[in-house]
Amino acid sequence: MSTATSTVRPVLIAGQWRDADHRDTFQATDPNSNEKLSAEFPVSTWADCDAALDAATDAARQLRRLPASKIADFMECYADRIDAAKDALSDAAFAETGLARSPRLADVELPRTSNQLRAAAAACRSGDWAGATIDTATGIRSCLSQLGPVCVFGPNNFPFAFGSVSGGDFAAAIAAGNPVIGKANSSHPETTRLFAIEAAKALEETGLPAATVQLIYRTSHADGERLVSDPRMGATGYTGSRSAGLTLKAAADKAGKPIYLELSSVNPVVITPGALAERSEDILGQFVTSALMGTGQFCTNPGVVMLLNDASTDSFVDAVKEKFASAAAGTLLSPAVAKSLSSSVQKLCEYGAELLTGGGDIESGRCAYANTLLKVSGKTFLENPEGFQTEAFGNASLFVVAESIDELCQAIEQLEGNLTGCIYSATDGSDDEACDKIAFELEPKVGRILNDKMPTGVAVSAAMNHGGPYPATGHPGFTAVGVPGSLVRFGKLTSFDNIRPNRLPQLLQDKNPTGTTWRLIDGDWTQNKVG
Repeated sequence: MSTATSTVRPVLIAGQWRDADHRDTFQATDPNSNEKLSAEFPVSTWADCDAALDAATDAARQLRRLPASKIADFMECYADRIDAAKDALSDAAFAETGLARSPRLADVELPRTSNQLRAAAAACRSGDWAGATIDTATGIRSCLSQLGPVCVFGPNNFPFAFGSVSGGDFAAAIAAGNPVIGKANSSHPETTRLFAIEAAKALEETGLPAATVQLIYRTSHADGERLVSDPRMGATGYTGSRSAGLTLKAAADKAGKPIYLELSSVNPVVITPGALAERSEDILGQFVTSALMGTGQFCTNPGVVMLLNDASTDSFVDAVKEKFASAAAGTLLSPAVAKSLSSSVQKLCEYGAELLTGGGDIESGRCAYANTLLKVSGKTFLENPEGFQTEAFGNASLFVVAESIDELCQAIEQLEGNLTGCIYSATDGSDDEACDKIAFELEPKVGRILNDKMPTGVAVSAAMNHGGPYPATGHPGFTAVGVPGSLVRFGKLTSFDNIRPNRLPQLLQDKNPTGTTWRLIDGDWTQNKVG
């Protein structure tokens, strides 16, 4: 039974902002002061989830009857409203996450958010994402289409670009024609609420079903598992901790429901002696900037750096140590992040890593932890590779120093799946043979491989893969960033066999001569020879 009062924020269900059915509430924390923020948010019972699922199911039926252009109109209108609400959104996110209003939130993450909505809208409008194929010789045609209601769990570190009612998973699901139930991250519920307000207004302006976008702030763990496995649910997009993600995956898998997870990544960076001898200062600057950017709270943060034992390596490690020690430690997203980082560093030390600098809380009255650098030999790493890949999410990195290329490659062989892997090498080609060996071992372990470039930037590009082998994600074949690739996760493939022309989806209408197979690629029908 609801115990809502006017001081508790309402949920958005079936187009209405209404009191939640809840027994408990929670508050976000201002990481700049470690104090609770005043707004209270409900922990919804199953009754809210059930109502949202019913409304989403009805919205899905309505969306199936609408042209793709109508859905694209909504996404473009929503993107415009986000741009107009820049100041309010940035203020709220700063208060809840400590991320800088400018440039991080207002000038970088917000434009990225609205622009990826527009990119997804363009793919929705063109149909490029759907893999439309016409085999006129057999009379068989196929394409991807709506899957059904999608639940999106947003992470703590990107309140805009990966948010549950604004980010990449949201944009992909909507562009594929699916309604979204957003589950806000508990670190920034007010920010998420402000996005949902703009989304609801955009729905009204463009005439889409009111339940196309819904918002719940938090549920019990049991109800979260029930939500992702419900028969009415089409799929789930999740970004967050490995433990919580795997719990949801187990529930979804048991019910046969797709779930796409981004979980954990240490993003190995390999730096050869040749690269250090050639441009040590440049690499030093790039690494320190990447490692400490956003207080290290990026899913592509370089958490493990692999080096060969060499005089240039010793100098490089000492220089990084000095930079880490002298740089001001940034603010972490929440007390939970600070606690997790401290625990991870402690575990790495217990396993045998040498603490070079940092490793402790900062007396600052805010959520902060000293910039931390650790080191371990290649031999020691190989004795406990799982332990030394403990993700220290935040401003901490581990150096692994191997005695030979063979030992370094053995260490790479023991890596878990990661989002990214980087190799820095000499530009004169003097270490190409060694780099070929390194790349051969590294490429199967990562979703994106880079040369002479740190991994923290993730461009919204059709060629981007923001995914990777487990535990980076729950499935190595999909990307969460990049249009149209990110959309295919939320589509159902349907084959139309001997269907009368007037009953075919618009994408599969006749456009070409008989006796060939045609595919829609980049807005153009491309001929492919049959068998």
